[in-house]
Amino acid sequence: MKVVVIGGTGLIGSKVVEKLNAHGHEAVAAAPNTGVNTLTGEGLAEVLEGASVVVDVSNSPSFADDAVMEFFRTSTTNLLKAETEAGVTHHVALSVVGTERLQDSGYFRAKQVQEELIKESGIPYSIVHATQFFEFMKGIADMSTEGDTVRLAPVKIQPIYSDDVAAAVGRTAVGAPVGGVVEIAGPDVFQLDELIRKGLAAKGDPRKVVTDPHAPYSGAEVQESTLVPGPGAQIAETRFADWLAQQK
Repeated sequence: MKVVVIGGTGLIGSKVVEKLNAHGHEAVAAAPNTGVNTLTGEGLAEVLEGASVVVDVSNSPSFADDAVMEFFRTSTTNLLKAETEAGVTHHVALSVVGTERLQDSGYFRAKQVQEELIKESGIPYSIVHATQFFEFMKGIADMSTEGDTVRLAPVKIQPIYSDDVAAAVGRTAVGAPVGGVVEIAGPDVFQLDELIRKGLAAKGDPRKVVTDPHAPYSGAEVQESTLVPGPGAQIAETRFADWLAQQK
């Protein structure tokens, strides 16, 4: 089948395209650098011609509250309209475990709007909620840094390897629409502050991690289970320790 991957040249999108093509599907990477822009609508009608499935793994170039809301609202609206006109029969979007619990964060408010637009579109859909990627651990540290101190809450986190995310998104794309959310996570549960402390130490990063129960995560206060999936989640195989060892 023809699968158009919005954000198909990024970290996850490029892997989804590669995996789908390896399994005999026609996966097309769609992004501004391939002439497809969901914010302006440029190239959408052309790339969606003959497509059965659209996978949206795109992300906002800015995480500022207003900019990220504008990105997800506009791009999702344009994309769903073009899909309806093209006769697409399955819309797959990548979102984040805990989105509905992180509504004090401008980023996650925008992701929630994206999900609501998808649910209301009338197009059969599947939403994949992933936990944070291994590759994002440094980013979590960076957004929680003041001076040389990283403040993090002692809450649970169950990170996942980007390859495993791409595989799950690809499987979802070629399956029947679930009409709801599929959760995916890595095999190990950590305490967020301890995980980042280990990760920084492994990289020789001198920043000090301070445990602060009220430290915000992406602008939102988090509880013990905010960032981890429910009991029905698909659990990937790659362990953080094995991935970390390969990065050295």
